[in-house]
Amino acid sequence: MASFNQELAKKQSHDGVVAGTKAAGIAAILTAIPTVAVARMLPWGRANLNSTAQALVVSTVAGAAYFIVADKTILASARRNSFKNNEAGN
Repeated sequence: MASFNQELAKKQSHDGVVAGTKAAGIAAILTAIPTVAVARMLPWGRANLNSTAQALVVSTVAGAAYFIVADKTILASARRNSFKNNEAGN
């Protein structure tokens, strides 16, 4: 039973990593486009958003998306499997 739980935990963790990576990629693209557009077109953006600031904005959003989605995916999977184990035990 312990081996099964360990394999299940690895699968849940892997699923979380995959979902988080997808979310981070999408978030990076969806953030980079308007950030670069603001930095090129608006006077405020030209004055205040150098390339380092643009990279910081994009990477912060991508990192947040990764951790939020990975955490939610792992917790949802664990919750789903917890209910299955409780029903099987009763």
